[in-house]
Amino acid sequence: MLRRTRTTKKLAKRIDMQYFARPHAFRRWRFWLSVTIPIIALGWFVTQRVQGGQKVYSSGQLSNAHAVFTQQCALCHTTQAGGFSAQVTDKACLTCHDAPAHHANQTFTPQCSACHVEHKGSMPLHATSEAACTQCHANLQTRDGQPHYAASITSLDHKHPEVSALRPGVTDPGGVRLNHYLHLQPNLMGPDNKRVQMTCDDCHRARDRAEGADVRPAALPDELRMGIHENDRAYMATPKFATNCASCHSLQFDKRFRENQVPHDKPEVVHAFLLKRFGEYIAAHPNAVHEVSPPVREIPERARIPRVARNAAEWVQFRVDDAEWLLYAKTCKQCHTLKATSGPLPEIAKSNLTTRWLDHAEFDHHAHRMMTCEACHTRPASSRETTDILLPGIETCQQCHRSQGPTKEAAEGRCFECHQYHDWTKAKPTKGRFTIQQIRGSAKTVVPEG
Repeated sequence: MLRRTRTTKKLAKRIDMQYFARPHAFRRWRFWLSVTIPIIALGWFVTQRVQGGQKVYSSGQLSNAHAVFTQQCALCHTTQAGGFSAQVTDKACLTCHDAPAHHANQTFTPQCSACHVEHKGSMPLHATSEAACTQCHANLQTRDGQPHYAASITSLDHKHPEVSALRPGVTDPGGVRLNHYLHLQPNLMGPDNKRVQMTCDDCHRARDRAEGADVRPAALPDELRMGIHENDRAYMATPKFATNCASCHSLQFDKRFRENQVPHDKPEVVHAFLLKRFGEYIAAHPNAVHEVSPPVREIPERARIPRVARNAAEWVQFRVDDAEWLLYAKTCKQCHTLKATSGPLPEIAKSNLTTRWLDHAEFDHHAHRMMTCEACHTRPASSRETTDILLPGIETCQQCHRSQGPTKEAAEGRCFECHQYHDWTKAKPTKGRFTIQQIRGSAKTVVPEG
């Protein structure tokens, strides 16, 4: 049997050396595409450059807060050695934002762009990832070695501590005596002697713009405002006697003035009011000086000795004395703590009502308005002590909120939903440095130093 030997030389003779010289449709198209596509790309690039557009350099759509800067990359990407810097430095951010530090004793301060990532579309910049927070809070370290907060938190679902106000040993510091159990009983005697059933919103109502100072962090910039900050109805207004209590709890002081009540104010103001009202009465009814006052039935411990005034001044003093006994031994005492003083008038303990319980977190009642109060606040109907703190616990929040977000059939639960990194109460004011033309890209922009 003969064996054929195939050498490289013999194989090379089988190769057609004129193959690439012959015309072919595929090779022709490949040639023209390799020439046409670069020309089109170069033409588009030149057109964009002539028109002043920056889209050719952009890696994606800007957020809503910075969308107006789309034509001005240099506002954030400062030039270095004649070219753009891909990384946005903190110095560029501080041109417009003077963001305060998180905590004075933190061991690590991330760059602005590490948490607030741009070119991801119209998503708000405050919607940071959980990793931006847990890079420190999963194993919290401080400069002094003494963490003042939970040392390990990885998500709302895992190892999140209880609300600080509900931890053992914490009580309501309020000085007003309030029994929720009694106020929520059926058939209470209400205004005009009608039976009523009280509900939570009879006393706890959403805060209105006109109701005093704002309880939100000051100087909070719009971009870092959460949904809670976008309306004034996020927090509940502090209950007030005139609007929430007076219709049921009257401050009458004498049968001669059934249509009048003493002002809900300091004892000194009440005393001056009583002197004025009784002084006006005796001036209009001088014969009342010789009338014998009946015993004070409203105060059993009051001595039942008839007192006859010798003159108008003494009559006024007797009547003021009786009225103040009624107020301070019965009426005011129902709600307030009275402290004895060296003078004739007592001192009333401050109400000290807490408007905002979560010092390091935010909550928006307005965003939860579709739910009943009792859905979260489950304890008021059985609370008999003023010192009870009736906030819902973290487990209540976890029923609806998950760290995975809305895509997992749950409400947003990432850290930014409730917590802010920057302490905006310590923000420093910034001074604007650009014109509308510079921001819109119709004028040359020079980014200022510092």
